[in-house]
Amino acid sequence: MKVDTPSVLLIYTGGTIGMIENPETGALENFNFDHLLKHVPELKRFNYRISSYQFEPPLDSSDMEPAYWAKLVKIINYNYEHFDGFVILHGTDTMAYTASALSFMLENLSKPVILTGSQLPIGTLRTDGKENLITAIEIAAAKNPDGTAIVPEVCIFFENHLMRGNRTTKINAENFNAFRSFNYPPLARVGIHIKYEPNLIRKPDPSKPLKPHYLFDTNVVILTLFPGIQESIVTSLLHVPGLKAVVMKTFGSGNAPQKEWFIRQLKEATERGIIIVNITQCASGAVEMGRYETGMHLLEAGVISGYDSTPECAITKLMFLLGHGLSNQDIRYKMNSCLIGEITKL
Repeated sequence: MKVDTPSVLLIYTGGTIGMIENPETGALENFNFDHLLKHVPELKRFNYRISSYQFEPPLDSSDMEPAYWAKLVKIINYNYEHFDGFVILHGTDTMAYTASALSFMLENLSKPVILTGSQLPIGTLRTDGKENLITAIEIAAAKNPDGTAIVPEVCIFFENHLMRGNRTTKINAENFNAFRSFNYPPLARVGIHIKYEPNLIRKPDPSKPLKPHYLFDTNVVILTLFPGIQESIVTSLLHVPGLKAVVMKTFGSGNAPQKEWFIRQLKEATERGIIIVNITQCASGAVEMGRYETGMHLLEAGVISGYDSTPECAITKLMFLLGHGLSNQDIRYKMNSCLIGEITKL
């Protein structure tokens, strides 16, 4: 293999980007990636070796789940030594969950894994898919002068921004700028040039081999608080058989009702070994549980801070840690720790 030819593995899971319109029926159909060059002839101008792997059948991203995350990790692990980087084409609806999960599953990652997709099919005239695909491939192949990857992280690239995967949330179902990283700046901005931010990008230890993980435990739930939430609802949720962890979306900087029954239910749940992680309902900002009295009561009830974690990241991190059979104490400690750049601890 020629060392000077960058190589990228394109993994198509499904999603809007890979669909073309049937000219006779007008219906959207998945197209075969063997025909990719026909639809994106610009790829021929890259002096890259681009190979592809296609999920069969393609998956609507609403059906994405941990078994498919494990499949993606297996594909990356199997091909890790043969490619400089990986581009995953994925439906936008659950892309942030997949990116968050992969960031934990690919321990010691030292190559780019870039997720992208589009709001319009790649076969349509005004598609955003072409730009997203071409730029994601260029980023996946980009290297420093010393031969190391410029962005050795799991990222989402969408509409001119490269974002850390476990910091990203889908914010728009209509516009091309569908994703946002509210609590961490973009790792690169794309205009005439790709402007990387080296000080924001993680620096892996290249001497450590990739350590793939495959285990998840999905006995988790997200509890979103709202004014007037009933005791019976909270009680029944916290007593779901097999429940191990809760991501609780609270108000503002981590506040919740001060009703006696609410605090008691949380305290009893944590005493039963259920892990409750507090994140804010706000798109931007962090939980500061020591700031107001309401947050202090949650701390006393055994609730732990999720800091500025996205909901997608908090839930996948919990599922990942639970899946590895760690002790309750270890999971609480790791949820409070920044493992892979997913939270900011002030």
